[in-house]
Amino acid sequence: MPVSKRWTVEVLIGEDHGNTSAVARLDTNDGTHLVGAGQARLNPADDDIPAIGDELAAARALSDLGHRLLLTAAADVAAVAEQPVHLTW
Repeated sequence: MPVSKRWTVEVLIGEDHGNTSAVARLDTNDGTHLVGAGQARLNPADDDIPAIGDELAAARALSDLGHRLLLTAAADVAAVAEQPVHLTW
């Protein structure tokens, strides 16, 4: 597949006393900037394994980013089609 565009996603993760937050940022060649967010919280009964909190928070941030990208695409299609559009996940 020839590559003609590059979109960059950056995932930033922060931890604080059993709470993990992640932000996923998308930047595209055409100036689109979208942000998704995710959280994970350690259950006090579980062992503290930071990598698992990182994975959960990052996955949730990327999922949120994907949803926001789908909404952006639907709005762009609706603007071109001049009628409401419903894209499914």
